[in-house]
Amino acid sequence: MISKRVSPKGRSVRVTFAVPAQLAKRSICIAGSFNDWDTESHPLRLDEKRGVWQRAISFKPGTEVQFRYFVDGHAWHNEAEADAWVPTPFFSDNSVLAL
Repeated sequence: MISKRVSPKGRSVRVTFAVPAQLAKRSICIAGSFNDWDTESHPLRLDEKRGVWQRAISFKPGTEVQFRYFVDGHAWHNEAEADAWVPTPFFSDNSVLAL
């Protein structure tokens, strides 16, 4: 799940990423165009009470962000609620957020 919230002055969009807990046993990180596809710099944290892995990240309004979830250090997953998907040269798709 993805939720977007624009700041009161409209200078940023806070995006909260939430992924069901059962998707990963150990870890989930968000990698994308905003962090040079670094698979370690933006980990999600497990909220056991809610049963989700989650993380919030702020972006500039008007930008487009491509991303994927990197799960348990070996598997890539897309976001079902992304605004769009674009093909990659690796025979897969990236999730896209329009902010």
